[in-house]
Amino acid sequence: MRLAHWAVNAPFRPLLLAVLTSSLMLPAHAADLVTITRDALNNNATLASARADFSSVEASRDVVRGGLLPQVNASGNVVHNRQYESQNSARAGAVTDPTTPGAGVSDDNFNTASLSLEASQALFNAVTRQEVSQAERQIDQQVYLLAATEQQLLIDVAGAYFDILRAHEVLDARLAQERAIGRQLEQASEQFEVGLIAITEVEEARASFDQSRADRIAAESNLQVAFEVLEELTGRRYATIDALGDMPVVLPSPSSRDYWVEQAIERNPQVLAQRAGIELSRVGVEIARAGRLPSVQAFANYRYAESDSDLASGHDSSSQLGVSANLPIYTGGSTSASIRQGTFQLERSQYDFESQRRTTIQQVRSLYTQVSNNVETVEARQQAIVSTRSALEATRAGYEVGTRNIVDVLNAEQNLYNAIANFAEARYDYVVNLLSLRQQAGLLDVAAIEEVNAWLTGDPVSFTLPESGDAYQGALDIGAPPTPDA
Repeated sequence: MRLAHWAVNAPFRPLLLAVLTSSLMLPAHAADLVTITRDALNNNATLASARADFSSVEASRDVVRGGLLPQVNASGNVVHNRQYESQNSARAGAVTDPTTPGAGVSDDNFNTASLSLEASQALFNAVTRQEVSQAERQIDQQVYLLAATEQQLLIDVAGAYFDILRAHEVLDARLAQERAIGRQLEQASEQFEVGLIAITEVEEARASFDQSRADRIAAESNLQVAFEVLEELTGRRYATIDALGDMPVVLPSPSSRDYWVEQAIERNPQVLAQRAGIELSRVGVEIARAGRLPSVQAFANYRYAESDSDLASGHDSSSQLGVSANLPIYTGGSTSASIRQGTFQLERSQYDFESQRRTTIQQVRSLYTQVSNNVETVEARQQAIVSTRSALEATRAGYEVGTRNIVDVLNAEQNLYNAIANFAEARYDYVVNLLSLRQQAGLLDVAAIEEVNAWLTGDPVSFTLPESGDAYQGALDIGAPPTPDA
């Protein structure tokens, strides 16, 4: 049974309106996830193109349906005629040329006017009726495709938003790492100058510092690129956005993978679009079969003409009213070929649906597993920060008493800041994967965006890169390591 246009549209239409309505209650200066989502829904070029495509498909139904409605045409013309005649004998009223013996020349200048009206009404046209049904199926499919585009935009915006926060936290960790190793390099240089350590330890410190500096530069680049991606999606540039605060890191609710798979099969707009594509192809077969049926139409016409010619002046008119029928008897085999073609297209759409269904199921299962693993990973990464910090303190204490060397300290420094960066990565992986799971299940809506938006603290994250600090600048000012002879 065909779903009505507004019925199939109902689950997805509130998405845009709810985002816009809820976002209007936010302060004008806020740049949180809901605000940026609103900007994307208003300004994104890809979504605007999808909406225009949907409106075009809606209009195509009226174009096709016009073939079942009355058709009225009017035409008319006014013509000035000039006629020349040359005969052996002059007729009455003709003008004779005296210079041409025996020849009679007759001229006639006259005007004619005509008007015709034609009207027709299809009484039976199976092809056009099936084409109207096909247009309605296309609208049903476009509803789901538009919903899929909207949901994809939501996940793209959320991903870009949290990529900025991810890059910012990683940059903070890399800056802190560079400062710490820079201080270690300064201390190593000072100790070498007084003869407490060998030049190799200074070289080790400098190598670690150079690596930390490279990591910091890469993190700065990632932050700048992340802001550019968000601008491309929304058409706006943001000076600051809200940071992510404490959040519950728990399993998806309900915590059943089968539940999410069932939701995906029933609600994923890509799956529903492919299912609607099967009905669309089925109607295509019916259109081809309808090519064998007759078409019947009623028609009426009226014609009026007048002339002021010397030969026949006056007017005449005529009218007709009747029914005409057309039955294709043989079309060179094109009708049978069209039926075969439509059958193969129907078979292809069925395989496309099955492929999309399997792909969606696999993606939902994978995302559910990833979110579940993210829950454990976040906890483990947080504990790793505690462990690596303790290891760093112990290594520094050992270095001071001579039981550990500078390489051990540098490695411990790097392990700590890698753990901090990895913890940030794990947190944002959890958020993005959770939203991706909702998208694949067809459940990514304004409620999901607002739920995540509530985790934002309001602390600003600026596009301006953080300042390096005195210790960091001091580390950069260190020249080349002294030679052993120094």
